[in-house]
Amino acid sequence: MGAFSPWHIILIALVALLLFGPNKLPELGRGFGKMFREFKDATTGNSGNTSAEELPVRKEVNPEVAQTETSQNQK
Repeated sequence: MGAFSPWHIILIALVALLLFGPNKLPELGRGFGKMFREFKDATTGNSGNTSAEELPVRKEVNPEVAQTETSQNQK
């Protein structure tokens, strides 16, 4: 028992063609493509349409400055 041979793929394609017909197959292909793309984006955390305005701002924190600011706020 190995991987799929070309005959297996041809047989699966013929069965799909008989079950769904030639008009429905492109629609099913688009649906599966969209599903896989959304799944990949969800697992990698990509939203696909992230602009620079939506990205969080990274702020460099210097521990000495942060400690000085908190001590000044406490006075």
